[in-house]
Amino acid sequence: MGSIEYRFSGLIWKYNSPGGWFFVSVPADLSQEIRSGNQWLEEGWGRLKVKATIAGYQWDTAIWFDTKLNCYLLPLKADVRKRIDLKEDVVIEVSIRL
Repeated sequence: MGSIEYRFSGLIWKYNSPGGWFFVSVPADLSQEIRSGNQWLEEGWGRLKVKATIAGYQWDTAIWFDTKLNCYLLPLKADVRKRIDLKEDVVIEVSIRL
């Protein structure tokens, strides 16, 4: 089976808690498209393995389906944010490949 690539723009935001994680939300319509065709690939808690690319930097990670926001969330670990200088409240271009 070949891989499927999705591209979108998203705002970097921080979860409101001490030491909270940073995320980019996959747009709701795109999340529904991804989920409708690939939910069977999800692991526990709506986790779906992807290869993410931002600003030419690519890494293996996962997106998580958030039932409250009704979309997938792409976590941005500190090492990724530092490597490509990502800041909160900035809109970025993202590619994810299943």
